[in-house]
Amino acid sequence: MRRTDFSYDYANFNEKLEFILPISSDRQSLSSSEIQFTGGYVCFYSYDFVSSTYISNSQNSQPHLSPTAIIGEYDIFIQQKNNQWTLFFDSTLSDQTTLLKLIHDLQNPAVTQSDNSFQLQESLQARWSKADYVSAFQKVQDYLYAGDCYQINLTQEFQSKISQGRLLQLLPELLELSQAPFAGYIAHDDFELLSCSPELFIEFQTDRMIRTRPIKGTLPRDKDAQTDQANRLQLATSEKDQAENLMIVDLLRNDLSVFAETGSVNTPKLFEVESFAQVHHLVSEIQAKLKPEINPSKMLLQALPGGSITGAPKIRAMQIIDELEGNARGAYCGSLGYFNYDGTGRFNILIRSLQRYGDALSIWAGGGITVASNVDAEYQECLDKVSALLDFLNQFTATSS
Repeated sequence: MRRTDFSYDYANFNEKLEFILPISSDRQSLSSSEIQFTGGYVCFYSYDFVSSTYISNSQNSQPHLSPTAIIGEYDIFIQQKNNQWTLFFDSTLSDQTTLLKLIHDLQNPAVTQSDNSFQLQESLQARWSKADYVSAFQKVQDYLYAGDCYQINLTQEFQSKISQGRLLQLLPELLELSQAPFAGYIAHDDFELLSCSPELFIEFQTDRMIRTRPIKGTLPRDKDAQTDQANRLQLATSEKDQAENLMIVDLLRNDLSVFAETGSVNTPKLFEVESFAQVHHLVSEIQAKLKPEINPSKMLLQALPGGSITGAPKIRAMQIIDELEGNARGAYCGSLGYFNYDGTGRFNILIRSLQRYGDALSIWAGGGITVASNVDAEYQECLDKVSALLDFLNQFTATSS
């Protein structure tokens, strides 16, 4: 096993798990580097895991029973290149048995049973009613006007039960549907996480360079080209959305400055509109250079959770989120990604993400609330962000006999 000075207490985390990490992008504006997985550590951290460093769960929040963190080391993996799958492994690998078994399994895939296709017991439904959301929104406003925070990310959960099958069976269609640039999948025992995330949290580049691309500001896509372009222009010129985005940019600049060389933190892109399959997002980019003594994995854990999915100030926003949302977020708003052996890597923000534990399935959506927010518009934004995913999943609902 290889170890480099970026690794951090990973020696005991070699449990078997499944992962697929298409966490990369063909979108020119997002892929300023050629970072990809080349062997190393695949890491998942839930929101609950990273937020527990700063706050304790209140009695109002029901704990999430699914895994809170998973780390696996991989020096044998397959990757899609030039429309074909290629097997990669370390030429010095001593465990030839593992390699031969993997080659055999790839050449002789198990036959999928047709009677085990994915199926839901019932359609995904919001845990909150509209009235519940309005009540939580008003409490957020009370905290904002009292000066507790400038912005609070309020989210709600959509739930169902799985009758049979696995989320992995839906991966190809969901990737095609979402066109998500920072998607990924990981599974361990009864836990599955399938992320169609559009948001990069931190990319660790060569020469200790890092970048983050927070999202704050959303409007839906439209089938009519003129209406769609009007929505894009409206988002690009929205003073409210720019103000919310700037709050998070300032928060992240401050977070990164703790780890960055003096004078290296900069914002090369501010208020760019990125158009995804279902929504337009307002995105900014922050870059920095890590100090030589900074351990990237420690830095990642200390920077999580991302400011774009908490609010500002971060710790007080997390306390209010814990008080109001009712259920622990679990994987949602955590991070999934990888560290290569050379210390490069890429981690997303787990939004637009499905999490399964046992037969329980959930997906969350929300947005940043400020004093300028409108309750109906914010509620609709929740639906805009996940409506396509909900429509896709609900077609697998068991029909009544």
